Amino acid sequence: MSTVKSPLPDEARKVTGAALQESLVDLVDLHLLGKQAHWNLTGRNFRSLHLQLDELVDLARAHADTVAERAVAIGVNPDGRARTVAETTKVHQLDAGYLQDDKVVAAITDLLAQMIQRFRDRIETTDDSDLVTQDLLIAVAQDLEKQHWMFEAQR
Repeated sequence: MSTVKSPLPDEARKVTGAALQESLVDLVDLHLLGKQAHWNLTGRNFRSLHLQLDELVDLARAHADTVAERAVAIGVNPDGRARTVAETTKVHQLDAGYLQDDKVVAAITDLLAQMIQRFRDRIETTDDSDLVTQDLLIAVAQDLEKQHWMFEAQR
């Protein structure tokens, strides 16, 4: 069996790998929650919010792929399995059933704010361990902050 050799020292790989795994879980769960809201959305702003949720889902999926591929590039196996995400997520879950548009806006705004803070913490953590990964996390945070602004503006 072949493995990917890390370009990072062991301790840096461990710290960076943990930051990437936590980021992957956040992004996979954001993708799933975005779709849950998208499918169950109701209310006067259905159409525009439905489309905005698709944009959020696409962003989360694309960044999750980049984060997972970065993990492999440094010799860390990413774990995006449903069980892993369910057991380790820190993302607040949406209610089941139909979701009123104003409640979706509030919930997504709040969860993005919390997620952004976790990404900012990881950006700090990777300052010493891996600047390439830090750059990637900065790009994700930038996109999440833009989405936060877009949702918050609807409150």
